Amino acid sequence: MKRLQQDGCGLATALNAIGGKWKTMILWEVNLAPRRFGELKRLLPGISEKVLTQQLREMETDALVRREVFPGAVQKVEYSVTPYGVSLNEAIGVLSHWGKQHEQRMAAAERNLA
Repeated sequence: MKRLQQDGCGLATALNAIGGKWKTMILWEVNLAPRRFGELKRLLPGISEKVLTQQLREMETDALVRREVFPGAVQKVEYSVTPYGVSLNEAIGVLSHWGKQHEQRMAAAERNLA
C-alpha cells in the first residue's frame, strides 16, 4: 500500500495505519479474540492470502497486532491485538459511530428530495 506523506495534524499517519480495505476489519477481528491466519481468511471473505499477509505484516510493524508463534509438530501462529491496537480500535469506534449518523443523515436528505 502506498503510504501518505506525514502531515502536521497526524491524520495522514492515522490513515496509513488503518488505510486499505481490510485493516479495520482485521483489527476488529483480532480485537474480539486472538485469531489464526486461516481463521482470519475465513472471517474476511474476499481477502487474498497475499493481501492478508501484507496487511498483517504492516500492522505488526505499526505495533497494532502481535504475531505469536507456538512451538509444536505443526507450527501454530496466532495474531492478537496489542494495547496500542486497542487504542486505535477505540478511535475507529468513534469514527464508525460518526459514519452511521452520517448515513442516517444522508438517507433522510434523500427522502426529503424525493
